[in-house]
Amino acid sequence: MTDHKFVYEFSEGDASMRNLLGGKGANLAEMTGLGMPVPQGFTITTEACTQYYLDGEVINDAIKAEVMTYITKLEEITGKKFGDPANPLLVSVRSGSRASMPGMMDTILNLGMNDTVVEAFAEKTNNPRFAYDSYRRFIQMYSDVVMEVGKSYFEELIDEMKEARGVKQDVELTAEDLKELAAEFKAQYKAKIGSDFPSDPVEQLFGAIKAVFRSWDNPRAVYYRRMNDIPGDWGTAVNVQSMVFGNMGDTSGTGVAFSRNPATGDPGLYGEFLMNAQGEDVVAGIRTPETIDQLKTENPAVYDQFVEIVSKLENHYADMQDMEFTIEEGKLFMLQTRNGKRTAAAAFKIACDLVDEGKITKEKAVSMIDPKQIDALLHPQFDAAKLAAAQPIGKGLPASPGAATGKVSFTAEDAAARGKAGEPVILVRLETTPEDIEGMHYAKGILTARGGMTSHAAVVARGMGTCCVSGLGEVSFAADGKSFSLGGKTFTENDWVSLDGSTGNVYGEEIDTVPAEVGGYFGRVIEWADEFRTMKVRTNADTPADARQAREFGAEGIGLCRTEHMFFEADRIAAIREMIVSKTVEQREAALAKLLPMQRGDFEGIYEAMEGLPVTVRLLDPPLHEFLPTDEDDINALAAEMKLEVAELKEIIASLHEFNPMMGHRGCRLDVTYPEIGAMQTRAIIEAAINVQKRHPEWKVVPEIMIPLVGEVKELAFVKKIVTDTANAIIAEAGVELDYLVGTMIEIPRAAITADEIATEAQFFSFGTNDLTQMTFGFSRDDAGKFLDAYYQTKIYESDPFARLDQNGVGKLVKTAVDLGKSTRPDIKLGICGEHGGDPSSIEFCQQVGLNYVSCSPFRVPIARLAAAQAALKAK
Repeated sequence: MTDHKFVYEFSEGDASMRNLLGGKGANLAEMTGLGMPVPQGFTITTEACTQYYLDGEVINDAIKAEVMTYITKLEEITGKKFGDPANPLLVSVRSGSRASMPGMMDTILNLGMNDTVVEAFAEKTNNPRFAYDSYRRFIQMYSDVVMEVGKSYFEELIDEMKEARGVKQDVELTAEDLKELAAEFKAQYKAKIGSDFPSDPVEQLFGAIKAVFRSWDNPRAVYYRRMNDIPGDWGTAVNVQSMVFGNMGDTSGTGVAFSRNPATGDPGLYGEFLMNAQGEDVVAGIRTPETIDQLKTENPAVYDQFVEIVSKLENHYADMQDMEFTIEEGKLFMLQTRNGKRTAAAAFKIACDLVDEGKITKEKAVSMIDPKQIDALLHPQFDAAKLAAAQPIGKGLPASPGAATGKVSFTAEDAAARGKAGEPVILVRLETTPEDIEGMHYAKGILTARGGMTSHAAVVARGMGTCCVSGLGEVSFAADGKSFSLGGKTFTENDWVSLDGSTGNVYGEEIDTVPAEVGGYFGRVIEWADEFRTMKVRTNADTPADARQAREFGAEGIGLCRTEHMFFEADRIAAIREMIVSKTVEQREAALAKLLPMQRGDFEGIYEAMEGLPVTVRLLDPPLHEFLPTDEDDINALAAEMKLEVAELKEIIASLHEFNPMMGHRGCRLDVTYPEIGAMQTRAIIEAAINVQKRHPEWKVVPEIMIPLVGEVKELAFVKKIVTDTANAIIAEAGVELDYLVGTMIEIPRAAITADEIATEAQFFSFGTNDLTQMTFGFSRDDAGKFLDAYYQTKIYESDPFARLDQNGVGKLVKTAVDLGKSTRPDIKLGICGEHGGDPSSIEFCQQVGLNYVSCSPFRVPIARLAAAQAALKAK
């Protein structure tokens, strides 16, 4: 253990050490190597964080000793001493995981201050106001982050002080005011914690390091990781860096900037800064900052130096950079650079521009875009006619583009609860904080009264693809926080508002939306993706309209057409109910004869929409009770139609009730019991194919008939014979040539582990990972939501197994079935049609195990196309 290195100076690292040093640490090391003005320091590795948790949330002595060795080295570099009142070394302590998680973890600035140091600091800098401002900030941050006292108590004290002094801004408070505040803050700390605020810098340092390690597992970080597929065992690094100060007066400042516009992707420096401020002032949105071009007026030399550094960093990383900087008494320091979070539209423009500028290849352009961002491009925009008739009631900053309409919600908790229930809500806040992450995720849009384009709300909303308007200062909140006023109108949680994240306009009404149009940069990147991917992308579609939508998004066939979805329309449900309650084969066949032309017509429409591309049709799957009436009037009507007594019909309905219908009389078991159902469906599938083939001789229509829920090769052989006998007879009678395939859905574990036997009968496998996940885990996805939250909180699960394929368990069954299936039938066609077919991490797994295609819902087809290309490029 003692031989293991847990700490690295910035000069010892580089960008390749991201997994060990975290993104922030690796980039600070890289900038140091490039000779940029980086305040020096060291990084405590992600492995130290993992060790902290292994040791029972304790920083062990070996790590402590190594940290103190590096504190000594930092003292030598800076010529300052930790805890020395005459010449104090002050540091910042910041998190930095290997994946960017903006705002999710904690930061402590100005560490090393105490009552003695602050007085010496005031004298040394000849700036008492700055010294006490830094001290009160440190007490506040340390109390909140390390001791979890909470920010609100301190904010109230600041507001009371400003009111007493008759000022509006923090910067208007004097040195004496801030000194008094520092004393009040310490008193508040003692009242809450029961002990004095720590004065020993070493105690402060290890308290802060522990707090950053601990913040890796705070609720907002855990939620963010689950949203973004970041493993919980990665841990966070900790960066300890000598302080530079943007709050030393009017020649000092701090800012955040991007090398391109993160909302639109337009080239050119984009950002904000505040003079006489520290970093959290810009990010938290407490003061409204100035745009970065104003820095040219404030300090032309620093501006020119910054522009040169920005250009160098973007060229070095070959991507749009998000940078934090501080100016201390006219001198520029770089605190961070990272690949910037951007909107979906900006991501595609930036990728194309970087290719056109010769900075990256098409392969790199395809690989650098998060497929999940595409969602934001495919969702509706405002109806132009309705928008033209609407009058904005306010205009804020266009922080994250898109259109959103919904009812007002004032708290993150409320937004999350209402959003989960399916209600469209707009989260309206003075400003957002990292704790609001879940509410922001479930809101259709976000409106804040404070904050600029780089505030927490703006950055997180852009990353999530959520519409956001920030910095609308005219928003006035009621004292009880349950209403706000804007444009002469008061809004409560029952009122509608609409946000235009591209213009910043806010409307006090509901405005209809229309589907988005895609093309341009998006189209270019997706075309490149199609060049690189090796897996096909199909869609799950049950109607011609869904099939056409999927074709527009580039689907190359249908991987799952669920025939039961065709039976629920009013003119069909009566016939299916008649079939279910029939007592004889003849009665069933008579009812099925009514359904035949309806099914045939549906299949013709779907084949037409797919223009000769493959279509996999699944035979009837759900248990029959799902089609039966529960309403008294419907029961009476069906009894009259079937010439049955109502009591007799109710008895039939009761007899079909199953205790566990998901594992009951469904799928292929229906065709074993009622072969006439499979025969009718096969007739509809084959006759439709013949009709469409005749109309379009230029196409080659090859239906793929999928038999669901097979667990035993003999049942597959039994149902397959019904299908082939029926199909061959129809084809012979029509005197045509028509190829068709018969396969099965692998959704029962037994089918996966006997796939070599199943493949003797099946020409293709489609993995139904929704049911395979249910069967493997032993819980229903309809009920799992009731207890999965507890599993996330206790870290038993990191993600929803129904959203992201469980590769260790369910994935092993998939791989086993692939290998066994190929051993029997080397040319077997392999695909996936569960919800996982649209999940990027699951698509990568499908590439690894050798599937021919993935199938997903129409709106996820472009996501799957990009993810499949990225998977193929990774596999090279």
